[in-house]
Amino acid sequence: MQQRIIYIDGAMGTMIQRYKLTEEDFRGERYINHSHELKGNNDLLVITRPDVISEIHTAYLEGGADIIETNTFNGTSISQADYELQVGGRQRMSGGQLAGRRGAGGHGRAGTRGGQQTGTTQPHLAHLPTSTLPPPPARRPTTRCT
Repeated sequence: MQQRIIYIDGAMGTMIQRYKLTEEDFRGERYINHSHELKGNNDLLVITRPDVISEIHTAYLEGGADIIETNTFNGTSISQADYELQVGGRQRMSGGQLAGRRGAGGHGRAGTRGGQQTGTTQPHLAHLPTSTLPPPPARRPTTRCT
């Protein structure tokens, strides 16, 4: 990052819309008898249509992205409750990582750690012990306008 700008992928949802997927695409074999509509549950595609997600990752990498995000933004049980799919989060998260790896394929670039993934399956500040975080910035005095 000190040598050049690092590029991250773009909007996953917009790219998925280009495929004009049907309810059957979102259901796949696994959810064929599920009681609720699943169309629009893009996180589910890592299980039911991993080929689509991998193709999108590949397209971003071919377009110059150095980092791709897993398609797991709404993979949590809270978000999946809208579709009555609160269980199975671990499989969705693993599927997101696998689709990212497939999409990354051989897209490493000289001087980078090509094909890096990020997303809700990756560590973030909430996973760090507080002793490793920098101290909070000093508070600036505030002035009130009356």
